[in-house]
Amino acid sequence: MTRFPASSMSSLIDAPVRYDLAESTSPPLRLGEVVDPVSLAGLSLDYGTSPGDAELRAAIAADAGVLPDQVLVTVGAAGAMFLLAQDRAPGRVVVVGPCFPPARTVPKGLGSPVDVVPSRFADGYRLPVGAVAERLTTATRLVSLASPQNPAGVRYTDAELAELLAVVAERAAPDAVVLVDETYRAATYGPAPVPPSAAARSPRVVTCSSLSKAHGAPGLRVGWLTTTDPDLYERLRNAKFLRTIACSGIDEHLALGVLRQQRAILAPRAAHLARTLAELTAWVADHPVDLVRPDGGALCCLRLAPEVDVADFHVQLAALDTRVAPGSWFGDEDRVFRLGFGHLPPDDFTEALARLSKALTTATS
Repeated sequence: MTRFPASSMSSLIDAPVRYDLAESTSPPLRLGEVVDPVSLAGLSLDYGTSPGDAELRAAIAADAGVLPDQVLVTVGAAGAMFLLAQDRAPGRVVVVGPCFPPARTVPKGLGSPVDVVPSRFADGYRLPVGAVAERLTTATRLVSLASPQNPAGVRYTDAELAELLAVVAERAAPDAVVLVDETYRAATYGPAPVPPSAAARSPRVVTCSSLSKAHGAPGLRVGWLTTTDPDLYERLRNAKFLRTIACSGIDEHLALGVLRQQRAILAPRAAHLARTLAELTAWVADHPVDLVRPDGGALCCLRLAPEVDVADFHVQLAALDTRVAPGSWFGDEDRVFRLGFGHLPPDDFTEALARLSKALTTATS
């Protein structure tokens, strides 16, 4: 019987540490910033609908450039990824790595052969279109990637995505769809605008996203997927109904409140990310690490210099009640690690970097 492998990444939410640099969210929202709690008293606790609340879908659609009936509300972006992987199983899956672990483990657990095509720190984690093309076959049913990429925060260019779509359309993969995980798309730096979604690019594109990362609302467990293919949409909607019937009406109500205020919510978070990224960049210049500068999201990848003992580095960090996300969580080497620069308050972030410095000093020969 096929099993889902144990995920060491679950420690991220199950085993908190004081100075957590492994987390990739923006500063968390508070309920009072979204809605007056008293207003929830009259909210009916009946079933919602399987597609999701109509106003919520309209708000998501307006931002993504699609129609409301091309949006399916899900239990987080992870729920969207599961539904699509289930629909494509047992066909072959090509995943661009390193990646959010369920992008590869869920399809595999559902019985799909999974080919991971690595992108590399040394290449700035650019999209390896040629390597993806080499893995496509007539049995390929899903090509999965994220932009901005997790764990590095690298955003793929329009030209890279267009080349990939052309390759999928032209090569021997007639039944493949391309999943673009856009979970970090709205997490920008300073005054930079939020880039457009890939949702309307092609009927062969499915996107997923959520309010967890850029908006700082992972506790709502609200995500969504988009597809402009009506047959695929109906299969995914039906699969969602069979698994969960509908999403939480309270969560959907609050999610709509977040999206109605998202400009006011995202602006201070973008300013915060710009400040902390600048602080991190200055810190990197004085330490034995390399950085791939991110394009979006509250996350980036750093690589330890050869003289740093990788195992000792993580031991020293743990002793300092501090954590980063090891590369092995994402299918990379542990000399590379993901660092989140948006979750901690400013003073705690500065202290976390100081503790990172201590760990590096101790672990460097």
